[in-house]
Amino acid sequence: MDTASRIRRAATACLVSGFLLACQDTGATDWGRHPAPPTDLEFAISFSGDLSDQAQDGRLILVISNAEEGEPRFQVSAGPTGQQVFGIDVQGLAPGAEATIGDAVFGFPLEGLGSIPAGEYTVQALLNRYETFTRSDGHTVSLPPDRGEGQQWARKPGNFYSTPSRVRVDPGAGGRIEILMDQVIPEIEPPADTEWIKHVRIRSDLLSEFWGTDMYLGAHVLLPAGFEEHPEARYPLAIFHGHFPSDFGGWRTEPPDENIECEYSARFSLDCYNRIQQELAYQLYQDWTSPGFPRMLVIEIQHPTPYYDDSYAVNSENNGPYGDAITYELVPYIEEQFRGIGEGWARFTYGGSTGGWEALAVQVFYPEEYNGAFGACPDPIDFRAYELVNIYEDRNAYEIDREWGTTYRPARRDWLGHVTSTVQQENHLESVLASRGRSGGQWDIWQAVYSPVADDGYPKPIWDRMTGDIDPDVAEFWKEKYDLRYILERDWADIGTSLEGKLHIYVGDMDNYYLNNAVYLTEEFLEGTTDPYYGGEIDYGDRFEHCWNGDHDVSNAISRLRYVQMFGLKWADQVQTRAPAGADLSSWRY
Repeated sequence: MDTASRIRRAATACLVSGFLLACQDTGATDWGRHPAPPTDLEFAISFSGDLSDQAQDGRLILVISNAEEGEPRFQVSAGPTGQQVFGIDVQGLAPGAEATIGDAVFGFPLEGLGSIPAGEYTVQALLNRYETFTRSDGHTVSLPPDRGEGQQWARKPGNFYSTPSRVRVDPGAGGRIEILMDQVIPEIEPPADTEWIKHVRIRSDLLSEFWGTDMYLGAHVLLPAGFEEHPEARYPLAIFHGHFPSDFGGWRTEPPDENIECEYSARFSLDCYNRIQQELAYQLYQDWTSPGFPRMLVIEIQHPTPYYDDSYAVNSENNGPYGDAITYELVPYIEEQFRGIGEGWARFTYGGSTGGWEALAVQVFYPEEYNGAFGACPDPIDFRAYELVNIYEDRNAYEIDREWGTTYRPARRDWLGHVTSTVQQENHLESVLASRGRSGGQWDIWQAVYSPVADDGYPKPIWDRMTGDIDPDVAEFWKEKYDLRYILERDWADIGTSLEGKLHIYVGDMDNYYLNNAVYLTEEFLEGTTDPYYGGEIDYGDRFEHCWNGDHDVSNAISRLRYVQMFGLKWADQVQTRAPAGADLSSWRY
């Protein structure tokens, strides 16, 4: 049902009931919306002058929690256990001045204060502080800079927050609840170098020019065994793509701690998963240092943007030239510092989820600069299956077209198909956390990466965040720039030879985010390629969830901890047939 039909139908219902104006005022014409009853309740929020004597810009976030323990700022999600949250933009908020969250402020999961059941709650306020960027494209934007945490608003150093307090909330009685933000999140201590792991941080000329301020790229570098004993050796480079890494993950040089207190993993339904992680981290060390294991450099890169915890490793109108910066600034610098071979044939990429998309994307966009991509559970690689949305044919992202009633499109499921959130719910939450695509959430970052710049300097929305109505012009822009399946098909005659044997994709057929659907569509094209045939690998895990990565013998919980061994060994074997004549295939195989 199109928007006009929904409006006519809602208006008719209101006329029958005799309160058209009331329906219009509450927004009842939007199916799936649940406007709150009016209330005089309001929260008046300020920050202490002890935190700063300067006026602040940013997003003021209020969380109201019924959880018995924990801080509300860490309890926000689109899932069934997510707590109530509201958000407003503030500009020039002075110390001691109050910003008010009241009846008109949109919230999630309940839309307004008036819908909150009367009772005792734990409340907490946080200010996600913004800075002003004057970009080289002529736009001036206000965004939250990364401060070493990977764009996590609840953990961002420098953000102000209040001590959680227990209050009675009663929309029927109204009233005014005052909250003072008197705490600031401390700075993060950078990780120290060790014998095996080194840390790199460089200023990017390309990104600094785009953003109009100093911008940095970083990496955690795992050195090969025998690095100091073999000064003549030069090494291939394995590039792990994924969400912002605080340090090199899954590495441990000591046996597991026998006295460690067990922690249950709800995601994998496993007890003592923290011990399992230690066991597999120590196993990597044992394999890494064993005779015959291929010696290579492995890096986990840091490339957060003012929009997200990473850039998606491609050039973008909103994020800037991150693809070029990583490929032509960061990677060569690391290879020079740590005796990398420094040629495209001696580099490969791997990762899962966001990292799976990135691993494949950089291989497609820089076909000669990398020699193999292993993408597990990649983010949508065909936008006809943008999760469950076909952005080219569907009119609405939230609703599935039908004659009567409304079916809301799922966004997340478990391996049995049980749905825990919808596309609408996840998008509405992000709209509460920030305006103009600044939430740091998944749907916002896709938009920031793929969309053109709107007139206001921020990403042009792919759809209306309240209604879900899709903008076909933005969809077409996405298609031409970032739909990997479409780009492969469009450009195969030019890039196919450079990609032969390099594309490897793995996904569970019960992926929690329906990412297997885009892989099916991409497989249809790749398996039909000729001159050349793509010659890679696409594999599906029966009933496996996100993020299955090609191992049929163990669960996701285990295989996700063995990326280096799985893909490093595969690539070292494959490269024997794809390396150019005269390439060094021996110095790093001691």
